[in-house]
Amino acid sequence: MFEFNFTENFNDIIMRGAISRLTDAEFIEKEIARFLQSKRRMEMISGDRYYRGDHDILRRERQVIGADGKLQKVDNLPNNRVVDNQYRKMVTQKVNYLLGQPITVQSDNKNYADAISEYLNKRFMRLIKNIGHDSLNGGIGWVFVHYDEDGQLSFKRIKPHEIIAGWKDDDHTILDYAIRLYEVITFEGKNEKVAQKVEVYEENGIHRFILDDDGRLKPDYDTIQQEAYFTLTDGDIVQGYNWQRIPLIPFKFNNDEIPLIRNIKSLQDGLNLILSNFENSMEEDARNTILVLVNYDGENLAEFRHNLAEFGVVPIKTVDGAAGDLRTLQIEVNAENYKTIIEIFKKAIIENAMGYDAKDDRLGANANQLNIKSMYSDIDLDANEMETEYQASFEELIYFIDIHLSNIGAGDFEGEQLDVIFNRDMMISESEIINNLKNSVGILSDETIVTQHPWVDNPQLEMERKKNEADQSLLKYEFSNPLVTYQPAAY
Repeated sequence: MFEFNFTENFNDIIMRGAISRLTDAEFIEKEIARFLQSKRRMEMISGDRYYRGDHDILRRERQVIGADGKLQKVDNLPNNRVVDNQYRKMVTQKVNYLLGQPITVQSDNKNYADAISEYLNKRFMRLIKNIGHDSLNGGIGWVFVHYDEDGQLSFKRIKPHEIIAGWKDDDHTILDYAIRLYEVITFEGKNEKVAQKVEVYEENGIHRFILDDDGRLKPDYDTIQQEAYFTLTDGDIVQGYNWQRIPLIPFKFNNDEIPLIRNIKSLQDGLNLILSNFENSMEEDARNTILVLVNYDGENLAEFRHNLAEFGVVPIKTVDGAAGDLRTLQIEVNAENYKTIIEIFKKAIIENAMGYDAKDDRLGANANQLNIKSMYSDIDLDANEMETEYQASFEELIYFIDIHLSNIGAGDFEGEQLDVIFNRDMMISESEIINNLKNSVGILSDETIVTQHPWVDNPQLEMERKKNEADQSLLKYEFSNPLVTYQPAAY
């Protein structure tokens, strides 16, 4: 565990016998310095940046070969920076495919399912969709379990590039500690300043620091420097408590925590470059393209370019019987070639992102369920891996909800089975599925048929509705049929 001693200098080496070691604070400083320069964090930031439309093409400069044979920047050529954000489309598509529909829970214990469902509400669904974006953009998302100011169990999203995870195992399934580095705006008098805050999460609670400009940790005197994860108040007595696990839950995109941007960034950059070059070619006309001058009446070429752009005329003359002339050196731009390359890039992005093309030819007039499944095969495979990781994460999340329910006296559900069901937002042939379900009546149970019906989001609620309708129909029949003797239930 971490031990923080503020009476000692963080930069000192503590001597124990003949053995010297770094203090825990120094270890954290080195971890932060390494993480800030890591390729992993750069990918996380790039994923979020590309999703928001901030692509590398926006910083592109036009260059030409200079007099020394090296490339140099020029400002007098068209320099369009076009972004066709297919990456955002793929992220949004994959998040909504798995997390676009409400998550449902099923359990043999109805009270348990109802209790959990209260926490997996619409507000939580908004949170989990944001976590889905984090998982794809950064390879991993994080949910922090805590109690809010009103004492309610709450879930907070923490951005991937703020968390340095310390794992107990090589498979990254058990969290040993976590370091969070984030920025806050502070004021020194009237001057605004960005402060680097550091929080260390471990089994004994949270430790808070400030990272100075030299990369050294200092106590954060503006907050409680060390505190438990939650407190209970009994009169004037406030007692701090910790969970048996660190209440920081990872939600991974895949087992290796590889972000989507790694697979398609080069393709997205290539698409942007092709579109930008195409627009540049379309803008290069006689006033800004290559000109061939014969017997030009002047010497200053920069002045010639200016006059051509402003007045649109060129003075030429005949020298020694040779007529003056002005011609352009044109490069033929074949729009069909650009169109073909653009289509290749877009198709490659979809395949490498394991998404689907909503304009696929298989969705024609005679689209059937087999064609739809074929179109969704790649995204379905990727969603299977993501769902496996998310199921394990939900198991961790529900662990904290179970303890909370026990603490507030809502029930002890330890050992109860609970299934979390992701209702994928997949295009389907509803009529075909409904006909297949109708043909399965008498073969499958009613609950299985209701669960698979495309119009049902909450199978348990639908089964209750069917039961209530059946009871009401029976009562109407008993009261309306004089041959039936109605016997009220005995209580």
